[in-house]
Amino acid sequence: MNAPDKIQTFRHVGTRPVRPDGVDKVTGKALYGTDFKAPGMLWGAILRSPHPHARIVSIDTRAAEKLSGVKAVATGKDLPTLESLVMHVGEGASDIVDISHNCLAFDKVLYEGHAVAAVAAITPEIAREAAALIAVDYEVLPHVLGLDEALADDAPLIREPAEGRSEEKPSNVAMEVTMGKGDVEAALAGAAAVVKGHYTMEPVHQGYIEPHACVASWNADGQAQIWCSSQGHFMIRSLTASVLAMAQSDIRVMPLEIGGGFGGKTTVYLEPVAMILSRKSGRPVRLGMSREDVFRATGPAPGAVIDVRLGAEADGTLVAAEVIFKYHSGAFAANDAGAGVASAVGHYRIANTRLSGIQVLCNRPAAKAYRSPGAPQVNFAVESAIDELAIKLGMDPLELRLRNAARPGDLQTSGLPWGEIGWVQCLEAAKAHPHWSAPLGPNQGRGIAGGYWGNFGGPSTVNLSVAEDGTFTVATGSPDIGGSRASMAIMAAEVLEVPYEQVRCIVADTASIGVSFVTVGSRTTFATGMATVEAARDVKRLMCERAARTWQVADENVEWREGHAVCIAGEKQGEKMSAAQIAGSSLHSGGPIAVTSALSAKGWLPGFGFHICDVEVDPETGHVAVVRYTAVQDVGRAIHADYVEGQIQGGVAQGIGWALNETYIYNKDGKLENPGFLDYRMPVASDMPMIDTVMVEVPNPEHPYGVKGVGEVPIVPPLAAVANAVHAATGKRMRSLPMSPDKVHAALHGDR
Repeated sequence: MNAPDKIQTFRHVGTRPVRPDGVDKVTGKALYGTDFKAPGMLWGAILRSPHPHARIVSIDTRAAEKLSGVKAVATGKDLPTLESLVMHVGEGASDIVDISHNCLAFDKVLYEGHAVAAVAAITPEIAREAAALIAVDYEVLPHVLGLDEALADDAPLIREPAEGRSEEKPSNVAMEVTMGKGDVEAALAGAAAVVKGHYTMEPVHQGYIEPHACVASWNADGQAQIWCSSQGHFMIRSLTASVLAMAQSDIRVMPLEIGGGFGGKTTVYLEPVAMILSRKSGRPVRLGMSREDVFRATGPAPGAVIDVRLGAEADGTLVAAEVIFKYHSGAFAANDAGAGVASAVGHYRIANTRLSGIQVLCNRPAAKAYRSPGAPQVNFAVESAIDELAIKLGMDPLELRLRNAARPGDLQTSGLPWGEIGWVQCLEAAKAHPHWSAPLGPNQGRGIAGGYWGNFGGPSTVNLSVAEDGTFTVATGSPDIGGSRASMAIMAAEVLEVPYEQVRCIVADTASIGVSFVTVGSRTTFATGMATVEAARDVKRLMCERAARTWQVADENVEWREGHAVCIAGEKQGEKMSAAQIAGSSLHSGGPIAVTSALSAKGWLPGFGFHICDVEVDPETGHVAVVRYTAVQDVGRAIHADYVEGQIQGGVAQGIGWALNETYIYNKDGKLENPGFLDYRMPVASDMPMIDTVMVEVPNPEHPYGVKGVGEVPIVPPLAAVANAVHAATGKRMRSLPMSPDKVHAALHGDR
């Protein structure tokens, strides 16, 4: 599995076939979480906290229970008491106690929107009415939202010290990560040029179109079913079972189509609650979130405060980097800081580094992954500082990056050497692109930025079977978010040397296939692709063996060519047998042809991206329009080129929104003031230019077809690319995101 196929000219890899799920989606037939209904289903509703921080003195559910049509009511007391257990089933590690207390508050509410109680009734209207009848007596506590405020000596503690555990000085620091090498202070003192900057941003949401929803049915025999959209139905099974202290084999999770996730659907919010209501009522229960619920109660990407110092010699050689940052954690521990440290400056060769990040608890919803979790924030600061350093040195900013770019064999932040990375090739491709030398108009500026994401492999399971007519079914345990059904079919067809249309890929439920890790970390085409290729090779070998048995020749006398078993020696030399002929007679040659490949994929490599952005700034209003954008990325090898381009363009669009418009806005009472798409300003099509993509293919030698993950890299550079373009257009350095019109106008005219 570690060597690429010898054939470098492919019949399917790199092509653009029609996506297998496309017709159902564009005709409205695809089933999403909000579409699914079960016979006899009840409707659920959740009561959420109006306070950002309060102790729950009492909950009176009697009025709700007496309402006609109500079948069950649940509170945090209905969840089992759990011991602390850190689980690695989502994007990063989570304590199961935190997950449980986030599903339904136990003794305290920790943010506005925290779930307190839930109701199941015969109609959604009755359920909502009953939830409103639940009386909760709160002891309101002081709350804290900002990073620096949460670290103050007199800040209210979000997490009280665990019983029996003494903390010398309890604080709201949830985690701290530090890396470094060399002598930063000495290197900065001897540098020809030094820049420093202080950068800030508030949390932003992933903005997936489909709200969270599920249907759960807990049978009288203890068996349960869940239908939901997620980035990993095995994750749903693991976390729900752990929260409810059940055996995982007692829960069967059926994956539905997913209307976006971007890292935000890698945990449970509703499923354990729906299960409790189903057990109490004896009927299936549907729970769903409104758009306001999604914004108030699910995890955004963390906001940040970042301080950067960079130093370079007169020729532009970087000699030192210090990056110190704080990230919001929300009400429960999060772990973006680790990725932030790893992603900060690893794309450059720097002899002396000091990198430190902390995650800070506050009265906000728990932070969750958002496409390259932890990388865009720190990259915004570092790539802005690189731009400032180029100006100070009088150097071309692209040449400065090329001079210091990490190459294969250079040491990463972790101390391990880089493999076959294509960062330099991305920079050179950008330099040669006509966008780089195109003229600019009035009030326009051009900015650039680069960055990377480490990617991942991990566990994947694939079943591959041959039907009697010679068609193939690839069943995976990976939800299809970025086109994995198409890419698995392409890779299987490539190995089997059959038409793409002869292979069908499905996403199997948790009882029908072995465990697969969540669809995160840009891992699926790489890891599940490895399992698919391995399974296809095994099926090809089996079909050759069956043909040999039918012809009564030695196995070594049969080879697979052009989708057929071919006899290459003996009396039957030259005879062919198709997949349909082999599978159709399998009853007489050994039985059904089916294999399972289960592996934990190793050998993943990071992806690198370099972006060029042109903006036009209206000096009267401060409005920033992105007028041209080019994204260059090392994609390893593109399996389905359209999907790869779409992933890059989608990441750019989200990054532009993060840079210019998007932000959580809380008032002094700790209430979110923009929990909807009307006031939370995500970019729409009319805000976007055509986004040009350039795919640089530096194949990963550890994957059969050279795959590197592509989905997360493209959101890393845009924040800095846009900021650098705004500086080029205005001469003003914007260090606080978003660069909304009021902030840009203030920078231009000194409004505040």
